[in-house]
Amino acid sequence: MTLIKSISGIRGTIGGRPGESLTPVDCAKFAAAYGTWILSRQGKKIVIGRDARISGEMVSQLVSSTLIGLGLDVIDLGLSTTPTVEVAVVREKADGGIILTASHNPIQWNALKLLNQHGEFVSADDGAAILHLAETEAFQFAEVLKLGRYKKKKDYIRKHIRMILDYPLVDTKAIRKAKFRIAVDAVNSTGGLAVPMLLKALGVKKIKKLYCEPTGHFPHNPEPLPEHLTEISNLVRNENCDLGIVVDPDVDRLALIQEDGKPFGEEYTLVAVADYILRKRKGNTVSNLSSSRALRDVTEKAGGRYTAAAVGEVNVVNAMKSSKAVIGGEGNGGIIVPDFHYGRDALIGIALFLTHLAKQKKKASRLRAGYPPYFISKNKIELTPAINVDEVLSQIQAKYKKEKVSTIDGVKIDFEKEKEWVHLRKSNTEPIIRIYAESRDAEKADALAQRMIADIKAIVKA
Repeated sequence: MTLIKSISGIRGTIGGRPGESLTPVDCAKFAAAYGTWILSRQGKKIVIGRDARISGEMVSQLVSSTLIGLGLDVIDLGLSTTPTVEVAVVREKADGGIILTASHNPIQWNALKLLNQHGEFVSADDGAAILHLAETEAFQFAEVLKLGRYKKKKDYIRKHIRMILDYPLVDTKAIRKAKFRIAVDAVNSTGGLAVPMLLKALGVKKIKKLYCEPTGHFPHNPEPLPEHLTEISNLVRNENCDLGIVVDPDVDRLALIQEDGKPFGEEYTLVAVADYILRKRKGNTVSNLSSSRALRDVTEKAGGRYTAAAVGEVNVVNAMKSSKAVIGGEGNGGIIVPDFHYGRDALIGIALFLTHLAKQKKKASRLRAGYPPYFISKNKIELTPAINVDEVLSQIQAKYKKEKVSTIDGVKIDFEKEKEWVHLRKSNTEPIIRIYAESRDAEKADALAQRMIADIKAIVKA
């Protein structure tokens, strides 16, 4: 069983022993710590929402009851999306929010993603303060006459969609005129509610649904990687669709399937949306260290400046604010539109991509072919107690010290001459080391990744 505490929240597998996984005891403890932190800032109102995971209702009841027990008022959105909760925190003038989702992790997992009053993930310092409260159990619950209140609001996905329709760079007329036929794979979570509703509102002609019932029974691995998306690829081809849309369980990641059934590439979701934004607004961009060089190329071509941030939404958002970026996100299909809200949002990403596709009057495959060709190989090594990650990364850094090396987040090595890079880092969400490698050629990217894996294995064996 696993329990991970990081800038991405409190994440763990359901069941097992307290302190070793995400048990009911742990849910209550971390909710109490977060609530206590909110109270220390004179806060009173918290928004919560969840994806469709089987454990979601149980975790939601535990969290909301704990917050009420502290004297806090809870607004429960029920089945929702991560970006919807984020915008709701601001609209409701709440003091914070908790999203109950383990994002792309398998069915056994759940998590508490913690937000501040701006609907953004709490900072590293605030996260550390919350964890300290949890460790010391420095909670004081309210007397019976001072218990908080509980209220349900179930219309927020619709409100979120209305905000998207009103966003100035979303062109519903162009989308309607294009008469798109679109297939959707929502992995039986809340995207099955939100994405078809959005597409209908945008004027999409035909919507083919695949796994859009929010049962929480994921029909395939919920991480939207090409190897998990064979069914929707076939559906797009067989039904002559213009596009396939894939979201993860909490709808903050967006992957696309071309009309020929081939992946658009989740790295290029952000690239395409950024291309559209930069045609309308001059400015800078940000993505994390594990994202494709293609965004930098597109940004510099448009006259902007590109910045690479450490992995994690908090880090990307901070870099976006510092560089006054007009668009940013993460190469895993996460899109952040800052004047909409500072959070990864697949729904605004869909609307902007469809606007771009409609205005370009191109097939998705032709649009993709117009961007700089890079290939990323994504690999991972399972961690065991015997692996000293810091020592492994230190030795890798020493071995490649003659190259351009960044240690902002793990170790990233840029081989500038070959126009390729490799990034090694400990995951914030799983007990693994991620190894991402990019090159102009898929085989070269795979070869670079395998070289690093061999280096790591040699260090571990030594």
